[in-house]
Amino acid sequence: MDKEKLKNILIKIGEVNPEYTLDKQVYNVGELIRFIDNPSETVQIAVIEQDPYSIRFIKNPSKTVQLAAVEQDGLSIRHIQNPSEKIQLAAVKQDDYSIRFIENPSEIVQLAAVEQDGYLIRYIQNPTEKVQSIAVKKNPSSIRLIENPSEKVQLALVAEDGYSIRFIQNPSEKVQLVVVKKNPHLIQFIENPSENVQLAAIEKDPYSIQYIENPSEKVQLTAVNKHPRTIIHIKNPTQRVIKLVRSKEFDT
Repeated sequence: MDKEKLKNILIKIGEVNPEYTLDKQVYNVGELIRFIDNPSETVQIAVIEQDPYSIRFIKNPSKTVQLAAVEQDGLSIRHIQNPSEKIQLAAVKQDDYSIRFIENPSEIVQLAAVEQDGYLIRYIQNPTEKVQSIAVKKNPSSIRLIENPSEKVQLALVAEDGYSIRFIQNPSEKVQLVVVKKNPHLIQFIENPSENVQLAAIEKDPYSIQYIENPSEKVQLTAVNKHPRTIIHIKNPTQRVIKLVRSKEFDT
């Protein structure tokens, strides 16, 4: 049944029984507002207060009506076309998850969301560096949800907690170096560390070679030169490395 036919039926019901006119029943069933021509803002707000999702039945709701809806339930913003920044902020503050239904939110709106829950950055396309920073500060592992986080954000994160490098895909060499210089054993969480990074770890603790797959001869030599016993952690030591260890054993 189309909208007009249903509207006529409802009007006739109201004519038979005045208690069931649209103007009266709309306060009980918000959806009925779609059958009222040009409902006043007062009526719209009254309906929204009863059910904020009724805003989807209101044609061109005013900013006041929109605000009333999202302040009661932020998720109702999904039914508002082109909401203003003020409406977006109100929605996010009421329910931070509503950021998911906002197209191209401003940086201010993005910040309002991630300040409450860093993991909400997953719903933000191309978040600014500031937004990224706030998100990972709130929830460090949320960096996994950021495509190509800036080096500055990566550095700030690992400076706070080196173990956070586990959550970073393809950390830059600079980030890797910061981590292994703080804790060389964290090299185990770095995929294919460069020779520079390997050496930085070995210089700090030669036994960290146990976490390095296929270390170069230079890395092996550096480790055993600092502590010969580290050879037990090298799967395939080169002949030069073996000779160096033997010479050190002979010296002792």
